Amino acid sequence: MTQVYIAGVGMTPFGRHLDKSIHDLSSQAVALALRDAGATSAVIEAVFFSSATNGALQGQHSIPGPIAARRAGLSGVPVFSVENACASGSSAFNLAVQAIKAGAADVALALGAEKMNVADKARMFAVFDSGWDVETVEANKATLLALGAGMEPPPGTVSDKPYSVFMDVYAAFCRQHMQRYGTTQRQIAAVAAKNHQHSVHNPLAQFRDPMSIEQVMAAPPITWPLTLPMCSPISDGAAAVVVCSEAGLRRLEGASRRAVKVLASVVLTGIEHHPDDRESGIGYRAALRAYDRAGVGPDAVDVAEVHDATAMGELLNVEALGLIPFGMAGSAAERGEFTLGGRVPVNTSGGLESKGHPIAATGLGQIHELVTQLRGEAGARQVEGARIAAHENGGGLLGIEEAVVAVNVFEKG
Repeated sequence: MTQVYIAGVGMTPFGRHLDKSIHDLSSQAVALALRDAGATSAVIEAVFFSSATNGALQGQHSIPGPIAARRAGLSGVPVFSVENACASGSSAFNLAVQAIKAGAADVALALGAEKMNVADKARMFAVFDSGWDVETVEANKATLLALGAGMEPPPGTVSDKPYSVFMDVYAAFCRQHMQRYGTTQRQIAAVAAKNHQHSVHNPLAQFRDPMSIEQVMAAPPITWPLTLPMCSPISDGAAAVVVCSEAGLRRLEGASRRAVKVLASVVLTGIEHHPDDRESGIGYRAALRAYDRAGVGPDAVDVAEVHDATAMGELLNVEALGLIPFGMAGSAAERGEFTLGGRVPVNTSGGLESKGHPIAATGLGQIHELVTQLRGEAGARQVEGARIAAHENGGGLLGIEEAVVAVNVFEKG
């Protein structure tokens, strides 16, 4: 099998970039990734560009990839546009890895970018409305919100300001977990507080102010049990990753000393299953496949980045990755097991809640963090001795879970 390496990563700061276009952000991320790899644009043989909102918010449908690539100085090569909701960037990465394994390229680039902060707030929030089957909206809501049935929000714990319907769904996931396993709001808040503490040390994060559990719980409500700091913000940003074969790595000056091995890259969609059958869940199945291909198990993982569009997402996804048994993530989070210095540090970047969540750039931003960790270059947020990293990134909703999930496993070079 062809060994695939990550030779370079680049990421803009995530946040509100009112003075930059999506192409400004894309070009910046590409330039950073190429510089990190010791490469020029001439070595890139294929580009996989991801964006989930470029069409809706900038009106650029049909050929967003070729346009973004050429603006970034990448032309004359195959360019593919990839859209898979919040897993768009990870899907682009997976396709870049497949291109290397197939021998179609020795050096490829995955790029994700979003410009989500626009003047029309209604349009900005409307981009989330197509993250599920638009022909069955009411049925979607009924199915997903029913997961949290039996636990009503206390008075005054639902925001009167506009927010994405996906937050109602995450709140239902929270209530389901709370009823099934005894998870508490404080334990969910512990995840958010931990991630806001981690982001203090990430210069690329959207929010860098520390928060305590008490501050998270006392913050303005979104929809119970979620408060504002437990939820990811609207973000602009871009991230890029250069992947290559061994032959490609030899062409990149100085990159071999810092290259990270891709042990597995998996993208799956869900299957019909009962809500109580968590072993049939999309994330769990993707993780099993990734560990099998990587030749390692969850016990080998030293650091992980998981999709936490809300703090509840982290609890669900560390369980899906097998980092903790089902139902035990809440108490583990409260004990600090996923904090820097804990048993398995998770979301050392600050996670989506603090680092930010520019949809299609998110998965590649997570990879940026894990590569930084495996290189030992994370500074004050460094996980000592990190050798194996796990990555999970989900997108959209279909049935009772995400529509698509990507899981990657990386090893220090």
